[in-house]
Amino acid sequence: MRHGKKINHLGRTSEHRKAMLSNMATSLILHKRVSTTIAKAKALRIYVEPLITRSKDDSTHSRRVVFSYLQSKEAVTELFREISKKVADRPGGYTRILKTGNRLGDNADMCIMELVDYNEAMLSVKEAGKTKTTRRRRPAKKTGTAAGDKHAPGETTEEVVTEPAAEEKPVKKPKKSVKKPVEPEAEAGPEPVKDEMPEEPKE
Repeated sequence: MRHGKKINHLGRTSEHRKAMLSNMATSLILHKRVSTTIAKAKALRIYVEPLITRSKDDSTHSRRVVFSYLQSKEAVTELFREISKKVADRPGGYTRILKTGNRLGDNADMCIMELVDYNEAMLSVKEAGKTKTTRRRRPAKKTGTAAGDKHAPGETTEEVVTEPAAEEKPVKKPKKSVKKPVEPEAEAGPEPVKDEMPEEPKE
């Protein structure tokens, strides 16, 4: 088990790994970006960022220490002349890893490693996003200066008349009509004969 082992040996011997990281760091400093695998990029970040921090102190001792790692006079000159000015106000985090997908041959995770302060596209997007919109409150209404003026000139006042709310009457629920059962009609029989009295003669 790899308990406490933080160094990724990258499947190489110590000399091979140091030479590879030195070459990659030189390419990153000269070209400002390099395309590699994510595992190598993470190892390179640990290797190159302390060198960039040391470049902020432009002294003979710092240059000799950095040269012992990079073994390239051009890279040391570029680092101390150009890059150190760009990263002067940045307290670490000088590099960025952007994933680009998998490699076709062995399906390795690929990425682009670049110096943060040299990506002009991302810097322009950040500057555009910094514009803030200010919100201002409306000024308070001024009261009239003249004694007779109730309101300042130019002000319009609206009187709102509120009517008293009508008393709510309880709503009567309609009574339910109960249907009575319909009785069947009696069968019609012969009508009864009335006794007719003879009319009396008129005098």
